[in-house]
Amino acid sequence: MHDVQSDRPHPRAARGSVRPSERALAPDLARGAMLLMIVMSNTAFHLWAARHGPTGWHPVDGSTADRIVQFAMIVGLDGRAYPVFAFLFGYGMMQLFRRQVAAGATPRAATALLRRRSLWLLLIGFGHAALLLAGDIIGFYAVVSLLLGWLFLRRSGRTLLVAAAVSVLLRLLVAAPALSALLSGDLAAAGTPVTEPSALAFAAGEDNPLVAAGTRLTTWAIITGYGAVGWLLATELLLGFWAARRRVLEDPAAHRRLLRWTALLGVPVGWLGGLPLALAHVGWLDVPPAALGTDGALSSLAQLTGVPGGLGYVALFGLLAARVPVRRSRAAVGGDGRPDGVAGDPRQPHAAAVDDLDRRPGAASDGPNRQSGTAGGPEPRRAAAALAAVVAAIAAVGKRSLSCYLGHSLLFAPVLAAWGLGLGGRLGSATMAAFALGVWLLTVVGANLLERYDHPGPAEALLRRLVYGPRTTAGARHADGAPAPAQRTAGTASGCADGVTGAGSSSTPPR
Repeated sequence: MHDVQSDRPHPRAARGSVRPSERALAPDLARGAMLLMIVMSNTAFHLWAARHGPTGWHPVDGSTADRIVQFAMIVGLDGRAYPVFAFLFGYGMMQLFRRQVAAGATPRAATALLRRRSLWLLLIGFGHAALLLAGDIIGFYAVVSLLLGWLFLRRSGRTLLVAAAVSVLLRLLVAAPALSALLSGDLAAAGTPVTEPSALAFAAGEDNPLVAAGTRLTTWAIITGYGAVGWLLATELLLGFWAARRRVLEDPAAHRRLLRWTALLGVPVGWLGGLPLALAHVGWLDVPPAALGTDGALSSLAQLTGVPGGLGYVALFGLLAARVPVRRSRAAVGGDGRPDGVAGDPRQPHAAAVDDLDRRPGAASDGPNRQSGTAGGPEPRRAAAALAAVVAAIAAVGKRSLSCYLGHSLLFAPVLAAWGLGLGGRLGSATMAAFALGVWLLTVVGANLLERYDHPGPAEALLRRLVYGPRTTAGARHADGAPAPAQRTAGTASGCADGVTGAGSSSTPPR
């Protein structure tokens, strides 16, 4: 198998992070929607006063509305949101790598830049857990990315697919006892019922803030340390690497067949895999407690099918981006050439002033001057414009994924935890889900205010400065004082250090 070769690294980045004019819609849309999925999925461990069953996750009490919400989350979100995150994390890593190489960096230098990014993310994850959230995933994926980046970023597409297949086999091997119990019908033969609710490990019910911080850091250390071996099972990241090499989300119309089949197969498999666990949780399926616990038959089935389910969600976002009319701002159309992080002109707000409604490349068209969803009179055009506005608003969140992810915790923990206002002790699953939706909508408003004036999120701006240095641009010079080679891009250019899952655009393949 042919692998991409590397040379002596340049001491600094060949160019800065992605510019507004270089972004593509699909990755930003996927990340913005992903954050809603994650914030909803994280609601369970804030219900610290509820009674929990053998899963240790969702409460086993509550109203009819609570049970409906629990059922829907187990089927559609639990174990399905984080594969979306993992895929997009890997996608962004590969795009950052490709963008640096396309601008003149050696593959080894680009890998070193990503290693620096991962180390800073690890530190950010530590601070996040110490102050707010034990279930921080930034640290875990920082550790995974250190290992996978070193091993696989410079590998060929074929090598990546082989590695992803091996990781799937390892997942099946780990889950073999549970699968054996499932196939034999002896559901009590595998799994251990959880004896403590997850809220204890996340310190949501601890009223002493210092004790809570210690518990959170202990849990974070366990989760993050698992990354040292968890990278062996990182199927989604490896597939994200592979998909980024093929520019699947940058040009979703050209990959519509792949995306359609992934969505058609992945989403139903994901939902059907979570269905038995959901039915058992709400009492409609009588199974031994072991089947619902750690490594139990039904829990393992739900986790395994979460991977195709998450990939199916990503494919749906890609298909939507290929068809929906999108809002194009003056900055995005004109490409002002400013370094990322420099504020735009308020008189020309990014993604707020609509110059035109334009399909993504390759979207279906019925003829001249006809666009998907915009033909047929004023009503369809208004509907298309409204849909475009919603998509643009969600994509603005995706562009600031790290800031919004941290913002969720900032709005969650002090309000819900016992060491704060303690509201989590008085909410049920349904009201908690409504609270989570409200928090996500607040971040949508905040992200779009920043988008209006071309400002990055605060966490993105900080990470960008830490990774690239102050005001690094595409015209960065190498250590010998010579200008970096001209950036070789086609269409859009991508990868990014500013968001936790990388940037939303693409670069030409390194040659």
